[in-house]
Parts: sequence; structure tokens; C-alpha cells
Amino acid sequence: MTDLRDLLFYATPEHDCSYIPDQKSTTIFADPDAKIDSIIYSELSELGFRRSGQHYYRPNCEHCQACTPIRVPVNDFKPSRSQKRVLKKNTHIKFQVLPADFHEDHYLLYEKYILGRHSDGDMYPPSREQFRSFLVNGHSSTQFIELSSDGHLCGVAVCDQLQDGLSAIYSFFDPDYANLSLGTFSILWQIQEAQRRNLTYLYLGYFIKECRKMAYKNQFTPFEARINDQWMTEKQLKLYAEQHSFSDQ
Repeated sequence: MTDLRDLLFYATPEHDCSYIPDQKSTTIFADPDAKIDSIIYSELSELGFRRSGQHYYRPNCEHCQACTPIRVPVNDFKPSRSQKRVLKKNTHIKFQVLPADFHEDHYLLYEKYILGRHSDGDMYPPSREQFRSFLVNGHSSTQFIELSSDGHLCGVAVCDQLQDGLSAIYSFFDPDYANLSLGTFSILWQIQEAQRRNLTYLYLGYFIKECRKMAYKNQFTPFEARINDQWMTEKQLKLYAEQHSFSDQ
């Protein structure tokens, strides 16, 4: 696969939305049998697609546009006061970047995280097969970033490298270390890592205003969001919101 124009897409039947109660959703997927190289993957990300396991998808709901792709231009990023505090209290954390592979200690940490923090989510109940399918069997560019404190594995962030940035796929951490805000810290580290690799963006997936679990994503500023098939800066988004609100009156 070398040309996005050759890629086939399929739509799911309408189903219950995972994020907004009493809402129906439809998803489009890239052909699961297609070879998605880094170039095609990057082009799909530019169009607002995300990867889950070996599936590349984008919400395509007829009456709802709540799922907004969001990314951080890493060279413009400025940490907030609270994010600076997170960085300061985690100076002892050590990092190791590994290629995607199954490690029992990774899975046990993932299991503890899902059972402790997301027993009401789509990943519950966790299993080794699900962990492999979701995170290990991904893209050739997938990397696992281990976070350790005093030799103890306390978190893992999974990301992909694109042509223009990193894509934050998922992160999980030891609930016993919740006071360290490791979810926020892993994103801050990925922003810095994208800078170190001379990349432009960190893709954070979908921001959903109505979903509490997604609320953290617009705290990494400045950010860009994809609205009506174009990426907009925060200034452009504000202007768009004002115009849109006025046109609806």
C-alpha cells in the first residue's frame, strides 16, 4: 500500500456510543487487510483517524460531531503551572523506550490499572489476549515507554511514530502512584520526546467535551483541533465558535 487513494473504507452499523449516554454512533475503518505503512498511517492521522490494535478508524456519526481530533504543536507548547508541578515532582522517574512486545510485567500493571481505574470501560475485564490485540499487535512504529521509580515499574505509555509527530495511543500506571499524576506526566514526556526527535506534533486522539475522561486533553496548550475537515488553532476555533453560535441564533 503506497497510495491513500487505493485504500478501501468500511462503515459499521449504528451502535451505542461508548462516550456519550443515549447516543448512537457509526465508525469508519480502513481495510483491515491493507498494508498500512508509516506514510499512509501519517496521512490517516492528518485526516483525523486513530489506531486501536491493527484497526484504523474515525467516528462518522450522522447527527453528532462531538469526537474532535486534537494535537499539540510541540514546539509551541507551554506547560501550565500545574503541569510544571507534575514535572518537578517526577524528576526521579526513569524512562526506557522499548519496541512493542509482550512483557508479563507490562500486562500485570495494565490489569491492575484497568481493575482499579476503568472497571466500567471497554477494556474491562482485561486479558492477555485483549492486551496483545489492543497494544502489542499494533504498527511497526509502536513503542512502549516504561516509567520506573526506584526500580519499580510504575507506568507504561504506548505511542507510535508518524512522519510528522508522535501519536499517543494509551497509557496505564500503578494506581498506588496516583499522587504522581503519571498520566499527565507521560504526555508531557511524549511532548518533550517529539521535540527531541524534531517532530512537529503529538496527536492525542479525540477530545469529547461531554466525556469527563477526555477532559484532560485540551489542557495541553496551545493545541489544534480538526473541525469540518481542517485543523484549527485555538484562535481559529474561538472565531469559528463565535460565528457558529451566531449563525444558529
